Amino acid sequence: MNAWAAAALVLLAGPVPACLWVVARGTTVRRLAGASLLSTVVGAVFLLLPGAYDRSSYQDLALMLAVLAPAGTLVFTRFVAGWKHDTRPASGAPGNGT
Repeated sequence: MNAWAAAALVLLAGPVPACLWVVARGTTVRRLAGASLLSTVVGAVFLLLPGAYDRSSYQDLALMLAVLAPAGTLVFTRFVAGWKHDTRPASGAPGNGT
């Protein structure tokens, strides 16, 4: 095991379980923060793995995660929060015919 793999293991052993706990048990806002932090930590692990295994293709995973994680976090939060917003227009709003 080299230093790159040890650094990735430290990131997987420390922050990842804490983030998963917050995502599973927190309020909606805390779940959003936990999911965002989890994607950041996993992205850092994906950046450490190319040095550990001497494969540059793992950097592509980190790039894709960095691009897709914010949208995935927002979708996850939307499903966790549910549809709390009323989609009907207000009674005096323009365009509803009243």
